[in-house]
Amino acid sequence: MTYQPAGRRAASVETMTFGRLRELNDGGTQRADFHVLAVIDAGPGSVTVDFRRHPLLDQSAVWIPPGAVHRWDDIADVAGHLVLFVPTAPVTQATRELVASPDPAAHWSIPDADWPFVDTARSHLLLEASAPLSDSRTELPEILLSALITRLHPPHAEAGRTHPVFRVFRSSVEAHFRQHHDAGYYARALGYAPRTLSRAVQQATGRTAKAYIVERITLEAKRLLAHDRLTAARCADMLGFPDASNFSVFFYKATGKRPGAWQATVAAE
Repeated sequence: MTYQPAGRRAASVETMTFGRLRELNDGGTQRADFHVLAVIDAGPGSVTVDFRRHPLLDQSAVWIPPGAVHRWDDIADVAGHLVLFVPTAPVTQATRELVASPDPAAHWSIPDADWPFVDTARSHLLLEASAPLSDSRTELPEILLSALITRLHPPHAEAGRTHPVFRVFRSSVEAHFRQHHDAGYYARALGYAPRTLSRAVQQATGRTAKAYIVERITLEAKRLLAHDRLTAARCADMLGFPDASNFSVFFYKATGKRPGAWQATVAAE
């Protein structure tokens, strides 16, 4: 899906209710080129983001980044709002860094003490997003989006501040994992000793740099197999493998299933 706000051609932020989502939802998977941030007033329900199911609970939030394969399930009784926005919408440095993270927290609960502030920030954004566009107010929804993200305090906000070496490694992997599968490439490209890079990734994620790269390639492979319904040969071509056989061996080592078998299992769910 591409970002196409109805009736607001210049807007980079759009809002909708879960009632409207129910009207549009066909029960299938979606993969968008924009962020989806949901504030849940009341559940229950569920959403599956990159093949992990998350319950939609009272006073909680969901963040689905561009490219993630997701599916809304059991949302008949969910009340709340969704905010759709392009990656360049936030206006503060802190919120831009959060939005740029390739792996934001998919779901988290909002503490009771924070809820009034989140609710107020959301209400102000909803009001401004519904106002007619004008040259003097075009940035207000972006400013208020930044305020809402700050008030939501997503869990990855703290993690992003603690490991600067990991942050640049993660960004580099996101940009180049389709072409480069070797941890040594990233150490050389970023100017770090392999041991320094490995230690930073281990501290931030509990995994080696190589394992992190494998996980990222595997996730993209799953997205291509499940949502885009690509063949193993096409996945191999898109993910930098010399042929379908090499890709199939890689995927089997990472998941325990051949690409076709995994694809069939997901399709049957």
